[in-house]
Amino acid sequence: MDLNYSLAMRARTTWLIGFRLLAGLAGPAAVITEVVVLVHRGTFDAGNFLSYFTIQSNILGGATLLITAAAPSNTTWLPQLRGAATTYLATTGIVFATLLAGIENATFTTVPWDNVMLHYVMPVVMVVDWLLDPPASPPRLPNALWWLAYPLAYVAYSLIRGPIVDWYPYPFLNPSSHGYLGVAIAGTGVAAMILALTWLITWLPNHLPARSVTR
Repeated sequence: MDLNYSLAMRARTTWLIGFRLLAGLAGPAAVITEVVVLVHRGTFDAGNFLSYFTIQSNILGGATLLITAAAPSNTTWLPQLRGAATTYLATTGIVFATLLAGIENATFTTVPWDNVMLHYVMPVVMVVDWLLDPPASPPRLPNALWWLAYPLAYVAYSLIRGPIVDWYPYPFLNPSSHGYLGVAIAGTGVAAMILALTWLITWLPNHLPARSVTR
């Protein structure tokens, strides 16, 4: 029984590492594809491109998956990184599906498969990775509230930079379209959703069967 269990865990570990390596490369590959296509078209603006929350969260998510695949199992800060990256990419997927996907003539990606990869596949991958291999010592909610700092800083950055360059990454952050009240309402809603996601992501590992291979 012990030998069979050991072999099963080794096979599962190998599978998880392969999954993380593949997914960790797929997200950044989609980002690189976007850059290449935009440069080829002569429309690449590094400042605007890197100001998309989608791009930032996918870069972080890809890096986190690669780090998780290679990091020792006793890396104490890894659960915090994984939890934050999962929260941000889940936010990307939910916000795009609820606020952006139905906007007519809005183009957020230059290649159709990139849109699917960045807005749908990678958010699902991060959540699945968290559920398949929850950390043995998951972050507690009070210690995870700092995850909110980055989205709040992102909103502040977008609102400060927007009038300077006359460009906003997303319509719901553009006060010219909805006024600052509209931006505040949308921002409050997104903040509440991120807080709920933070709670859920910290709650889940303690209510899932013990199956982690990174314990």
